[in-house]
Amino acid sequence: MSAPADRADAQPQLKQGAIGFVDALVIGLASTSPAYSLAAVVGAVVALVGVYAPGVFLASFIPMLLIASAFYYLNRADQDCGTTFSWVTRAMGPWIGWLGGWAIAMTGVLVIGSLADVGVRFGLLALQLDGLAGNVFVVRTLTVLLIIAMTAVCVLGTEISAKLQNGLIVAQVVALLVFAGIALTAGLRGNGEEGGSLTPSLSWLNPFGAGGAALTGGLLLGVFIYWGWESAVNLTEETQDAESTPGKAAIVSTVVLLVTYLGVTIAILSYFGPAFLADRSGEEETIFATLATEVMGPWDWVLLLAVSTSAIASTQTTILPASRTGLSMARRHAMPPALARIHPRFRTPDVSTWTVAAIAIAWYLVVNLISENALFDSLTALSLLIAFYYSLTGIACAVFHRRQLTRSVKDFLLIGVGPVIGSLLLIWLLVESIGDLADPANSYSGEAWFGLGPPLVIGVGIFLVGVVFMLVWRLKDARFWAEKTTTAERLQADIAAGRSAAVVEDPAP
Repeated sequence: MSAPADRADAQPQLKQGAIGFVDALVIGLASTSPAYSLAAVVGAVVALVGVYAPGVFLASFIPMLLIASAFYYLNRADQDCGTTFSWVTRAMGPWIGWLGGWAIAMTGVLVIGSLADVGVRFGLLALQLDGLAGNVFVVRTLTVLLIIAMTAVCVLGTEISAKLQNGLIVAQVVALLVFAGIALTAGLRGNGEEGGSLTPSLSWLNPFGAGGAALTGGLLLGVFIYWGWESAVNLTEETQDAESTPGKAAIVSTVVLLVTYLGVTIAILSYFGPAFLADRSGEEETIFATLATEVMGPWDWVLLLAVSTSAIASTQTTILPASRTGLSMARRHAMPPALARIHPRFRTPDVSTWTVAAIAIAWYLVVNLISENALFDSLTALSLLIAFYYSLTGIACAVFHRRQLTRSVKDFLLIGVGPVIGSLLLIWLLVESIGDLADPANSYSGEAWFGLGPPLVIGVGIFLVGVVFMLVWRLKDARFWAEKTTTAERLQADIAAGRSAAVVEDPAP
């Protein structure tokens, strides 16, 4: 395979060693948008399972940790910014690998506009500009400008992106901790919402407390709030000690998220009780504004600012994995070659990055023209794509390393059994979500598209568009489907391209 070598001669490469462990960890955390994610799902989860919401978040963490283990071991073997695309291609072939890459790129397109929209709205609320926050034209204009600004930061350099994220993550985590501390203290003293204050109990960590159907729905929402931690691994080619640092950052970020989600959720339940939250389960856009006012009074802007900075940070970091996946696919001839361009000065994939932003802006504006609920339905469709490419990665880990699984108990459990169990859990959730989303009543709009719920139509539609695009591109340029992906050939190409790769067992059948 000569393509990577040709690529190295033709243009600059991504800047190696641009960020370290702390930067990678922060990017992984920022990509999940902790404050925004909690605001989006905490009411709905409490409505489903009551005080057992912390237990559901704990249960949702398990498949995420197992898949994070797969990312760690696959990254040790292949430091490719395309992550799932590259790994699944090597382990399971180009067709399924291409679809995995498509799913990663499309999750970014679906969510970037919504994240920027929330960042703008809550930023205006924090500045007490409620009138502007309710002005549709102002919000959409500022949202587009924010996406453009965050895209420019991504293009200017990975170091600049990391420095910005360091500041944003500190702002939102400190605000969340202040809010949780005040709420928990007041709740323990019985000074919380009238009739709602509760004393935290270990039983709240039992995910099975509310029963089967409620648990399934809660887990589907729980998986969403952890999604995004793998962004650190998409920057593997730009990270110091690329073989281990990105994977470690991904694993640690999932643990930090677990602690954050449990702490804040327990504090909220202690102060408000489940009934207050369940009654506001449909107010995803405003529930944290309500909570902030109730708990912090005139200081409510602190939490509002946390949600704003959380969404702004995630707007930027969500662009990163989508653009790096596009770069990886293009340089392997699986996408148009222009996406493989790297800016000679900034050493970032500028064409791929701006392309992701342009499509995300178009999606945001067009879907909003249909209805605001259609935008929320497109976010619900994310669960299908997330579960799909995460489960692919877990299976690919076991297949890729299949010849070394019997070398030790550790390898068998961490590289084989763990990732496969994580994949099976996500596949189960994927199947459950398809059945759930088929019912129009479970959508934000409540209307049927082709007799099905809009989220399912959007998710399946994006997948089918990917299949069509893949077939058309296969007819136009078949080099990706003809390339060989054995370890020896990839290692030679990586050396020619100036990238390191760990020597592992040949994954080819």
